[in-house]
Amino acid sequence: MRRNGRRHRTGTRRPASRRRLGRDLIGSPFQLLLLACTFALAAYAGVRLLADDWFGVALWFVGAAVLHDLVLVPLYAGADRAVAVSLDAAGHRDRTVYVRVPAALSGLLLLVWFPLISGQVADHYRSAAALPGDTFLARWLLITAVLFAGSALVLLLRSLRASRPGPLRRATKERPPAAH
Repeated sequence: MRRNGRRHRTGTRRPASRRRLGRDLIGSPFQLLLLACTFALAAYAGVRLLADDWFGVALWFVGAAVLHDLVLVPLYAGADRAVAVSLDAAGHRDRTVYVRVPAALSGLLLLVWFPLISGQVADHYRSAAALPGDTFLARWLLITAVLFAGSALVLLLRSLRASRPGPLRRATKERPPAAH
């Protein structure tokens, strides 16, 4: 009946491949403006970044992509699989997220701050910032412990709340079944 791309003449939905692409694919004018600004900013940053040592920067990007795709992805995919399998064997597969989130955040912090955490640039950091550069490993370990403790606390609170019957649940459990 309606011919705007949503309903066919018989009243059934058209397949997704036959719907009009129009506004759904392109997006709103605000989204297009935001995307254009993002590309402009990325182009500006790329021109500024590649101005001095374009070969070194390109080599670093290629090396980082190869290192990430060939080494890091199999490592954290294997670790995630091991956690999922071990929790599945214990019958708690739904608790995998309580390990994944703090591990991912801790891994991201390690990836971003690795030179300072590993102590490779501690002297350079001390001379540039006039702050000690050898405290980052202890701070990262403390943040990781807080992330995992917070995740464990959320898991504990949710499991306590799920095991304790609420007022509606309690009322229905105490009421005798209705006779039919």
